[in-house]
Amino acid sequence: MFLSSVRTAIFCSCKSAGKGLQHSSRSPQLRHWLVKRGQSSITAEAGASSAATVPNAATNRILGRWLLGCSGLVVGAVVLGGVTRLTESGLSMVDWHLVREMRPPQSQVEWEAEFSKYQQFPEFKVMNHDMTLPEFKFIFYMEWGHRMWGRLVGLAYILPTAYFWRKGYFSRSMKGKVLGLCGFVFFQGLLGWYMVKSGLEEKPESHDIPRVSQYRLSAHLGSALLLYCASLWTGLTLLLPAHKLVETNRLMQLRRFAKGTGGLVFLTALSGAFVAGLDAGLVYNSFPKMGDRWIPDDLLAFSPTLKNVFENPTTVQFDHRILAISSLTAITGLYLFSRRMMLPRRAKMAISLLTAMAYGQVALGISTLLLYVPTLLAATHQSGSVALLSLAIWVLAELRKMPK
Repeated sequence: MFLSSVRTAIFCSCKSAGKGLQHSSRSPQLRHWLVKRGQSSITAEAGASSAATVPNAATNRILGRWLLGCSGLVVGAVVLGGVTRLTESGLSMVDWHLVREMRPPQSQVEWEAEFSKYQQFPEFKVMNHDMTLPEFKFIFYMEWGHRMWGRLVGLAYILPTAYFWRKGYFSRSMKGKVLGLCGFVFFQGLLGWYMVKSGLEEKPESHDIPRVSQYRLSAHLGSALLLYCASLWTGLTLLLPAHKLVETNRLMQLRRFAKGTGGLVFLTALSGAFVAGLDAGLVYNSFPKMGDRWIPDDLLAFSPTLKNVFENPTTVQFDHRILAISSLTAITGLYLFSRRMMLPRRAKMAISLLTAMAYGQVALGISTLLLYVPTLLAATHQSGSVALLSLAIWVLAELRKMPK
């Protein structure tokens, strides 16, 4: 404050000196220098005070948009991974190199060498022994595109993080969050290769078709969804100001209801990975009954009983149906409960969209089942699960407490 006053006094003195010299024709350069010097001092002080306020509302908006963009890229990776799984392309690349595999085969010789490597693994020997090189190129490019998209996601997190860190855009708490997100991206890549390796292993005792472990597939999808949820939540809380809501018992009940519903939606999406991993969508293609029964005979065919939950395709499909119906019921209840409360317009819109999406997602799931899992419809259903999860997070962001 003292320095600011001194500089202002100097500037005024400079202006006074300039006025004194105004009628003198002997020192016009001196008058110009004095005035310019005073202005530059004030400008420098203003710049220094502006830099001292970082991070601020403007930088938070930049970070929020960046994280929303990153979460959008994660959605792309999830959707592309689902299509890769549906087209049975995930085992076409039989090794993993961080940099070298970024360049796909170019010449005929390189393609034949890559195809020769694929022919040494179980998927070709059991399922694709009559596959041609053009057919192999299609599944190779599907998996290659998924891996390259994953690298793009990594760069989208890591490079801006380094830049924003240097610019001082992160608060202390935000530094921990972005480091966690970047670490999770790295872990996700390693988990993806760990999943692929499970489908490349020789299993002489098994007569099943070669596929990746449903446990590893679920872990891979689950970690991607966690990364997405964390990025989307952080981005929304940076961009959307919290509402000043009166903390009543009904509001706290609604908030707990919304959290439970969001968890149920996440669990339903995760159970879809077990359905995909075991091709459980192909065992009972009828609704609402499974075949001609409400509860199929082979629901608990495996021993021990707990094994059915994760390895019996019938039980996995049954569980996914129950979770989906439970999610729809919970979302409908959330909507009806919220109608009796005075909520901000944005919160009401989020809950309404969540409800509409829930009914659309259930319709997509039933259609996918009845039509024997066509690729386009199944991919749309998988994308719908991410859209539903996104809306659930938006609802939670709108209902969050004001920061103290």
